[in-house]
Amino acid sequence: MVYIRAKKVKSDQYLYLVKSVWDSKRSTSKQEIIKYLGKASDVVKDDIPVDYRNDPKVLSVLASYNPKDIKKREDASVKSKQQLYKKLTEGNIHECVKIYEDYIKIFNASDFFDKILKPTMYRIGDEWATGKMSIATEHVASNVAQTLVKIIMDQVSGSGNKKKVLICVPLGEEHHLGCDVLETYLSIKGFKIFNMGTSIPTESILSFIDNNKPDVVLVSITLEDNLAAGQRLVRKIKEHVNIPILIGGFALQSKKIPKFEGEIVPDCGLEELPKILRKV
Repeated sequence: MVYIRAKKVKSDQYLYLVKSVWDSKRSTSKQEIIKYLGKASDVVKDDIPVDYRNDPKVLSVLASYNPKDIKKREDASVKSKQQLYKKLTEGNIHECVKIYEDYIKIFNASDFFDKILKPTMYRIGDEWATGKMSIATEHVASNVAQTLVKIIMDQVSGSGNKKKVLICVPLGEEHHLGCDVLETYLSIKGFKIFNMGTSIPTESILSFIDNNKPDVVLVSITLEDNLAAGQRLVRKIKEHVNIPILIGGFALQSKKIPKFEGEIVPDCGLEELPKILRKV
């Protein structure tokens, strides 16, 4: 059974999607958290994992928390995704920045990355892969998206007093938008970020680790074809130094995920990542 659990902190309610699982040792059921959803007034249908998104009980609970506001937020998200898709494919960076600025008046930066930019880039990638979009348009959209993230990054004023995090990609991986998004958001949260989001030899990454001593390494893999290279990179880092390694990215949503000598990060929201980093 899947349902939403609310937890009150001071005057605000926070929601969790949980399920009941049977504990055979204790002969009783227990709650297992599927996903932390966030502040009740901010949660919308898109925050629910696809497998449970149309569950009547789940939708009923969401509607009980200020349904007018939820409808307004859902409409704003749909509109922002449509606008961003149009302006990215047109190569209009100024309008993309305006869409971001208008959006964060209602939401926040992590919502923009998770609920607007990420699904929009997935759509663009899918349309290119299926021949619905030309490679020229896909390149324009990707370059504008990277510029948008860098503009947002320039507005960041994180304190940088938390863990040092190295973000890198395996050899052959040319997609670094995810790395730029991670750099921006984690910098906002106060982490010291070393963004090595370009394909470089493993020896150079190991040398950088020796010289800068990050507390944790994040390996981002976008294309399934680069999973094997990612395995090799993680193994080489582990052989070289004892350091926590997290592996994530679009490629890790594949049905067949190979084993890594590190911790695979599920497709969670950005707000969950600082919590994961604090635990490793």
